Amino acid sequence: MRAGIAIDLGTSGFRAQKIDLESGEIKKTVITLRNPLPGANVMDHLDFTIHYGLDKAHGLSVTAVKNILTKLGVDLAELEKFSICGNPIQLSIFQGIPIEDLAYAGERKKQKYHIKEQNRDARIVPLAEIEGFEEAVNCKLLVPPAIKHEVGADALALIVKAGMIESNEIAIATDYGTNAEMALKANGIIYTGSAAAGPALEGQEIEFGSIASPYTISDVEFEGENLRCYILDRDMKVTVGDLVNPKTGEVVEKGELTAKGITGTGVIALIEAGLRNKLIVLPRIQTPDGVIHLQDGIKFTNKDLIEAGRAIGAIRAGHITLCAAAGIEMEELQTAYMSGAAGTYMDAAKANKVGMIPYNSSYVSQIGNTSLTVAREILLSEDRLWELQAVAKEIMSTHVMFATAEAFKEAYLLELAYWNEGMAFKMFQKFLKKKKLPMIGEPSAIFKIDRRVERDIPEHGEEGLEVIEKVGTYLTMVIEECEGCHKCVKVCPNGALSMAQNGAVKIRTDLCDGANCQRCLHACPDDRFKWEKLTVAGE
Repeated sequence: MRAGIAIDLGTSGFRAQKIDLESGEIKKTVITLRNPLPGANVMDHLDFTIHYGLDKAHGLSVTAVKNILTKLGVDLAELEKFSICGNPIQLSIFQGIPIEDLAYAGERKKQKYHIKEQNRDARIVPLAEIEGFEEAVNCKLLVPPAIKHEVGADALALIVKAGMIESNEIAIATDYGTNAEMALKANGIIYTGSAAAGPALEGQEIEFGSIASPYTISDVEFEGENLRCYILDRDMKVTVGDLVNPKTGEVVEKGELTAKGITGTGVIALIEAGLRNKLIVLPRIQTPDGVIHLQDGIKFTNKDLIEAGRAIGAIRAGHITLCAAAGIEMEELQTAYMSGAAGTYMDAAKANKVGMIPYNSSYVSQIGNTSLTVAREILLSEDRLWELQAVAKEIMSTHVMFATAEAFKEAYLLELAYWNEGMAFKMFQKFLKKKKLPMIGEPSAIFKIDRRVERDIPEHGEEGLEVIEKVGTYLTMVIEECEGCHKCVKVCPNGALSMAQNGAVKIRTDLCDGANCQRCLHACPDDRFKWEKLTVAGE
């Protein structure tokens, strides 16, 4: 078989497929539960790359991809085509392209620090030119274009697959994930932005959270006073789980599967059901122990509610900000597109109720993993790659940097007050009006949901789906004259760090919180723990 590989390099994890280049058939799918770089979001990855070196970040990305290729049963020396898609930071790190131009919003700062703008047009290059893939001597690497340097191939995939190029309607498309890309079309112009929503929407930073994967709770619904759990099975199809008492965890009726965690979509469903049934009255869970109990010992805490509220708030603040940039009201958004794993498995009606879809939407379409779809398309057709390049050049777009947008700052502060402090919704609306931001009405009672796919990856192939729970990337070093106090190991909140007798430290990067933590660095009593000295290693 002439084999090709298509990979979505996502912020929360990688998704890859082995494809028969002659028939176009998908043969096998492999996904990781985490990104190989330290940190839980794209800003962490950017920070790590700039502060500790592109070579380290590139090494981690390449090692993870090579581990995936092993699981796919692919020999690099025999591989013919390899395509990637994702946001500009992930694609650049994989290719070894500097990302400093993605770190600064304004042209003045770029000039001040003499930062060179990198070319992120579509390209086809030998994969062997990418450090770490030298043995792939007969393989082409196909890379889709960015619209602008900060509006990446993943955003282009979202815009194209949502049909926003051809349509003249006012519509918004959102890829629900750790780095939530979004695009709004109004008056012939596409406004884009990305909100660092955080990993809660991918089930991470939630105590029992997990990315969408087999045997995770993806939905819940009240049956009387009890909660019914719905679980993804081995083929990622929704299956009936246990019926439990949410205040005690007592199993009222046994379901078909055992659950190992809860996805971001499950979290959204739980919040919607909790608010509707007064199990949650913001900002707290209304149970005796402040915990909602699900099946198999899985719990949802007040801390989890805070994390999820921040993510939901960032999404809605992003929508408000794009509407402000376009000069339209939120109520003018009648059509919404949802993509990504969270956007596929999420119950759109519940997402609408909690504010993740504009309240006045009359039509919502769930379109699946657009990034992996585009990676597969360009793998099978180089003409498709150049078509996308032409589209990227023609799009009249305005990118809104949420990090510097005053509208986003004001809207997000209101979201935090609403979710984390319990500010009344009517007061929320009052402050939006006072600050002259686009207004939010009440949730729509009736709207049409068009669920185009059952799974974010509709087809897994005849060899099925394999989930890599351990990405297999590490940072290592030997701490000279280490006293062996192991304080660095003890303070790691995720158990990502281990130490051998000779002071050799090993950090499992997919578990490491990166720049937002670094407790290991600060715990070393003699200041001998230096992240700068860490090197990349595999298993």
